[in-house]
Formats: sequence, C-alpha cells, structure tokens
Amino acid sequence: MLDHVSITVADLARALPFYDAVMAALGVPCVRRSADSIGYGARNGPDDDSHSYISVVATRGTVVADNRHWCFRAPTRAAVDGFHAAALAHGGRNDGAPGLRPDYHPAYYAAFVRDPDGNRIEAVCHRPESAGMA
Repeated sequence: MLDHVSITVADLARALPFYDAVMAALGVPCVRRSADSIGYGARNGPDDDSHSYISVVATRGTVVADNRHWCFRAPTRAAVDGFHAAALAHGGRNDGAPGLRPDYHPAYYAAFVRDPDGNRIEAVCHRPESAGMA
C-alpha cells in the first residue's frame, strides 16, 4: 500500500540514532544520508515497484502537518487519476495534477493533493502506461 513516506523532525542529529535503531530493528537498511535527510528502504522504479521508502527530513521551521507526505502505490495510471478526482470531490485540494514526473524516473506517474488538514498525499504508478500491477 505505501510507496514512500516523509517524516519531518526538528533536530535531525537527535533523530538519527532513533531512526537508525528502529529501522534496524525492523530489518530496514539506511540507504542515504545527507545534511538535511536520512533515507531507509528502497526506492521503486519502472521494473520493480515492490519496495517502500521512508525519508526523515529536517524541517525548515515548526514541525506541522503540511510538511508531512504520504504516498500510496496505485495499480494503474487510471487509479492515480481516480485518486485525484476522489480527493478533490471529498474536500481535498489540488497540489499537483495527475501526470508524469520524469525527474524521478521516466514512468513515474503521480498526483498530489492536500487533505482537509493540509497533509500532502500522493498516489503513484511506477509502471509504463500499458502495464498494471498483476
């Protein structure tokens, strides 16, 4: 169900040992470290979309709901379109219409919305248009 999640923290240096420990306990490797974020798990691509990934990111201000991000895996591009339409019909706000996001990879098709509380929610299909999840 979940493709990737971003969690914001006020102090990354303080959060790093905590997330390293809890992710290690779950068998999830740390795969990326930078000055402002830590990444665990594996990113998806057009040939393999069976992974989950979490980013722990230093906030630029107060930790609030609109800095958080949840992404759900969609079986097809049509499902991404349906997710976006349903969200807008039920109190969500557009934060990125359905479409390709080639900065991630050539087949990355996603839509972004804000839920009624301002949380950023995404649906993504990693597979080319002619393919769907089995």
